[in-house]
Amino acid sequence: MQSTLRSSGHLCFFSSRIKQEWNLILECRKKGIPQSKYLKNGFVDINEKNLDTHGKTPQLKKSHALSDGVNKEKNKFIFQLSGEQWTELPDSLKEQIYLKEWHVYNTLIQIIPAYIALFQDLRVLELSKNQINHLPAEIGHLKNLKVLNVSFNNLKSVPPELGDCENLEKLDLSGNMEITELPFELSNLKQLTFLDVSVNKFHSIPICVLRMSNLQWLDISSNSLKDLPEDIDRLDELQTLLLQKNKLTYLPRALVNMPKLSLLAVSGDDLVEIPTAICESTTGLKFVSLKDSPVETIVCEDTEEIIENEREREQVEKEFMKTYIEDLRERESTPSYTTKVMLSLQL
Repeated sequence: MQSTLRSSGHLCFFSSRIKQEWNLILECRKKGIPQSKYLKNGFVDINEKNLDTHGKTPQLKKSHALSDGVNKEKNKFIFQLSGEQWTELPDSLKEQIYLKEWHVYNTLIQIIPAYIALFQDLRVLELSKNQINHLPAEIGHLKNLKVLNVSFNNLKSVPPELGDCENLEKLDLSGNMEITELPFELSNLKQLTFLDVSVNKFHSIPICVLRMSNLQWLDISSNSLKDLPEDIDRLDELQTLLLQKNKLTYLPRALVNMPKLSLLAVSGDDLVEIPTAICESTTGLKFVSLKDSPVETIVCEDTEEIIENEREREQVEKEFMKTYIEDLRERESTPSYTTKVMLSLQL
């Protein structure tokens, strides 16, 4: 028997309170301040006064000094590039095949050259917020690649050769707006633990995703999903499943059979039924029901002026959700209403 979304466990947050908590969490994390300093009984304490003094002890200064040498050595193997003056990668880059990380962001670069295949030591490829319109097939030669982030670019597809990156652990394809499918060859990514394909045009969860046996985090929010596969419980290592801002009307009972699933987020505007077993789950599952109201209701006026289009709005919303979810998951003392069945949050 299915039960409706109405639940006594609902809690409504006022937008101003959310804004204050979010800004405080972001500030603390930038300063490296542990959660114990800004959480009180599991909740964000926005009245904390001594945060500015944290991290100024002689011990920490000494620690930073000792690590300077290590950081300088590490930076020899990291390539960083940003700024809209860049429309293509510099020619000198092809001579630095010893690099282990690329960090290219906020540029007008559209093409990743085929010579990327020469970078056999590459571990991290961060290419977010550029104008990249396709990935070369040669990317499959990067056998040691662990992190690939091509979020908020202009991709419409993913090359099947990406499935040859057998050591890939994190793949972020979010915010490309136009990706509708993933090649079946990505089933080979058995080491993948994190997959973000949010803010695209998926109508269903790709078959290859259900074969990523080690997947722990799946974000497929802001797509066009109408239903979930009945065999979604094949993802028996999955811990976080983010489904908000889709077109789901119900959730399959198979979700109850996922032993490690601890956080499930959906949107409530179209969803009318959920399995009673999810509501009565004793596994510690946190079920978060989000409204589909625009994020502008919680951001300040200055931020609203910056948000110029749908892509930018989605970026702001994803940052908020990431901060909120990380805080919810990491609390030492979880409020009782989240361990029940549902938490309502007005976005």
